[in-house]
Amino acid sequence: MISPARRWRVAACVLAGLVLAGRAVAAQPSRAEVLTIDGAIGPATEDYVVRGIRAADPAETGLIVLVMDTPGGLDTAMRGIIRAILASPVPVAAYVAPSGARAASAGTYIAYAAAVAAMAPGTNLGAATPVELGMPSLPAASTETRKIVSDATAYIRSLAELNGRNADWAATAVQGAASLTAAEALRRHVIDVIAGSLPDLLRQIDGMEVIAAGKHVRLATASLVPSPLAPDWRTRFLSVITDPSVAYLLMLLGVWGLVFELLNPGGVLPGLVGAISLVLALFGLGLLPIDYAGAGLVLLGIALMLAEVFIGAFGVIGLGGMVAFAIGSVVMFRGAGPGFGLPLAVVLATTLATGAFFLLAVAMLIRSRRRPVTTGGEALIGAEASVVGWEGTEGTVHVAGEIWRARGPAALVPGAGVKILARKGLVLVVAPAAMGQERGKTP
Repeated sequence: MISPARRWRVAACVLAGLVLAGRAVAAQPSRAEVLTIDGAIGPATEDYVVRGIRAADPAETGLIVLVMDTPGGLDTAMRGIIRAILASPVPVAAYVAPSGARAASAGTYIAYAAAVAAMAPGTNLGAATPVELGMPSLPAASTETRKIVSDATAYIRSLAELNGRNADWAATAVQGAASLTAAEALRRHVIDVIAGSLPDLLRQIDGMEVIAAGKHVRLATASLVPSPLAPDWRTRFLSVITDPSVAYLLMLLGVWGLVFELLNPGGVLPGLVGAISLVLALFGLGLLPIDYAGAGLVLLGIALMLAEVFIGAFGVIGLGGMVAFAIGSVVMFRGAGPGFGLPLAVVLATTLATGAFFLLAVAMLIRSRRRPVTTGGEALIGAEASVVGWEGTEGTVHVAGEIWRARGPAALVPGAGVKILARKGLVLVVAPAAMGQERGKTP
């Protein structure tokens, strides 16, 4: 017969075991965080993905899935994402989906860096030549080109070796811009699985052993619930201002606003809008791989068109400014990655609009110079007046409803018409308007 004390001890042990088991079950990760890369990979994408990976809690998140459909992007953004993937304690899976999607250029590097690489049927990856990553366009035989390609080849080989994937084909994708379908990629051991959907992917990789943050991890993904993480306002804001067309137009709006404020002091609003636009443009351009020679030509072109406004060289300086502006706009984003070029239509439209803006400014300036003065003391010069009183060579005259002291010839009589020749302080210099002509006396 079991004593009451022994029964209590057994009950306590069973209860403690149940509590510990419950905690162990509760500590198991329950979700798979899903991040979406849709479109060109740039600063906004890097910010979104890196923050999403770093915010993942290993106690709650068993897997991070990057669903990719991208033509490539910027080399700096790609490397930032890969650094975050390799440092993440939570395993990361790169999934090229849905059907019809691709992971070209930078997307191929990210797929090689991920602990799990997967593709949906009807997708492709590859074409990882460095020129497509935003490197400058260089002659194929140049030493600089060979250095860039060698560096990119070594980089993708190291990623392939880290995750046990086909390093030889990775080198071919860099050196020869090769691409693969999903079936070929699986056959050549470039990817790990082909999955028709996200739940299918989680089911297939359950139990797979991968490397995360340098440690071997066995995946337990069958019961994970996908949890999509949508881009927040910060990512959307970065996405807008790092668009080359938007950053470029903001720069022009900033310059136009400041120039308009200089031509019309006191407007306030144009200067305020121009200053804000210029700051936003500089922030966006600072995150993009721009050619500074092109940016310099754009600013030189604007300076020349502005000089035309003040100098007036019959359009020669202004025309040169438009040419410099157009060439600089084309060169400015030369070598940007896929999705980060400046459309030629934008260049032509902004060049014509900028030229028209400064031509309008020149026309307004010329018109204002030809217009007679209507205010101030200078407006009196050339006006006609009548003599009110005169003695010797001095007297008073009536002009524009006012009585002025005047100086002129001795032979002037009250009521005589005179013409104002000059003004010296508060004294007008006058001469007879017409010999012998008299006007009615001023009342």
